[in-house]
Amino acid sequence: MLFSELPLANPLQRAIRAVGYEQPTPIQERSIPSLLEGKDLLGIAQTGTGKTAAFALPILQLLLDSGKFRAPKTCRALILLPTRELAIQVEECFKQYAQFTAISTACIFGGVSDVSQKRNLIRGVDVLVATPGRLLDLINQKAVSLKALEFFVLDEADRMLDMGFIHDIRKVVALLPQNRQNLFFSATMPDDITKLAATILRPNPVRVEVAPQSTPIERIHQELYRIDKRRKGALLKELLLAHPEMKKVLVFSRTKHGADKITRVLEKAGIKCAAIHGNKSQNRRQQALGNFKCEQIRVLVATDIAARGIDVDDVSHVFNYDLPDVPETFVHRIGRTARAGKDGIAISFCAPDEEQDLRAIEKLTRISIPEGDKAIYEKLPPQQKETPESEMRNARGRGFPRRDNSRGKQNQAKPGNKKERPQQNRPQNKPQNEKRPVPKSEGVQQANPQDQLGRRTIGKNRPGSRARKRMREAAEAARRAQGN
Repeated sequence: MLFSELPLANPLQRAIRAVGYEQPTPIQERSIPSLLEGKDLLGIAQTGTGKTAAFALPILQLLLDSGKFRAPKTCRALILLPTRELAIQVEECFKQYAQFTAISTACIFGGVSDVSQKRNLIRGVDVLVATPGRLLDLINQKAVSLKALEFFVLDEADRMLDMGFIHDIRKVVALLPQNRQNLFFSATMPDDITKLAATILRPNPVRVEVAPQSTPIERIHQELYRIDKRRKGALLKELLLAHPEMKKVLVFSRTKHGADKITRVLEKAGIKCAAIHGNKSQNRRQQALGNFKCEQIRVLVATDIAARGIDVDDVSHVFNYDLPDVPETFVHRIGRTARAGKDGIAISFCAPDEEQDLRAIEKLTRISIPEGDKAIYEKLPPQQKETPESEMRNARGRGFPRRDNSRGKQNQAKPGNKKERPQQNRPQNKPQNEKRPVPKSEGVQQANPQDQLGRRTIGKNRPGSRARKRMREAAEAARRAQGN
């Protein structure tokens, strides 16, 4: 089947030719006809299989066929996504497909000012691409309403649950009108996702599954390097320097701090790189991603915020600098390469405390990852002996107990410390209004340590201050008056 054979309007066919599409992918071929018939759809597909076009094209076609016009502060189609980057990418796809129509689009997400976003919603939009948090915020501000919604798309549903958006999703679903067409897409289908889909989709939805669940793309060649945490940076640097064919490299780190640390190591070696994670502003993240797409930088270091939906062409290598705790995340990470029918390479580093994660990944994917060239180890500095402090530091964030630094533990007496004074030598019940003796300096009248209300006054007039000087002058004048 070709795209020209699908029942799409001429403006959409023209846009499809403009973006260079000829033959639909399996999920597009199986989804578009069912969606054009108005059926609900449950789509299960690997990342990079063309899910966006699978739901965008039929939605645009149905919007054109309806002949309706958008109302102020409303939207006719809502696409809900987990991350800002993915939302921006999906909106760009809708704009490309609708470039020869009058259909309007808008994108709203958090992390930036909402002024321009609210301005775009005043006249209403046909297609609204949003992240859950900012959408609920603008709904509460009455900047947008979902009462006129006709199409609802929940994309990357499993990622939504991983990021803790389940409560926000339920709030959004409660605001949707009953008469709507629902599209539910997910790369994996665990029990929690199945239950969520049952609450959103109408009975007997069309189920489209184009690949076995959580199976990596077969065109990806994988390698594994077992190495301690302290030498991971050196290993990554040596591999990049030894292989100039690694021109477009995506490196995944578990933490934001780790991503910044990797960037510093590579920059010292003269490798152009940048990092994107949650602590970066939206402008800096978009700039780094744009520089990576146009190959102004060679390496993009990211946390799992970029593991899904970042559609960057020609990513040659993906590095799992830290193995993920969730095995399914590994599949989405390596899916950033080998896209659009091309081959790719995924390289993973495994520290001793990550062996359990490695076994879980190999069990899920049913693939035993082969080890890479061991000759590279000879170029690395010798392994340092781990101390109890470094082992505790490396274990943080991976479910291991932290060192107890609570106040009660710190205050416990240790061997060799000075003994505490016996409790019986301390005053137990000290009267509240008891006056402490104040030493009197010769020739100077002392201030009362308490006023009539029982409040302490000592310490307010410090020696050398102006008030203390006035007190001395007043005392001297009183003494001269008594002498006369």
